[in-house]
Amino acid sequence: MATYSVRIKRSAEKEISALPLAVRRRVVDRIAVLADDPRPPGCRKLSGRDAYRIRQGAYRIVYTVDDGEVVVEVVRVAHRSDVYRR
Repeated sequence: MATYSVRIKRSAEKEISALPLAVRRRVVDRIAVLADDPRPPGCRKLSGRDAYRIRQGAYRIVYTVDDGEVVVEVVRVAHRSDVYRR
């Protein structure tokens, strides 16, 4: 299985940098795991759009997977009460 490259949108970078330090470390570790397995156990496909989400405590990491280009793009990182709002 190929290793995926992980891209993080600029808006998601800002959301990650605003997280508390302990949470930020765990979120970054979860994102790094996506390079080896873009659909890890516990991930969910979001209805209505071509994206997935994984949980990290009370936070959600929303990302897309492009199997043709072997790329995972992190779109949003936010608290579970705010992450699905547009």
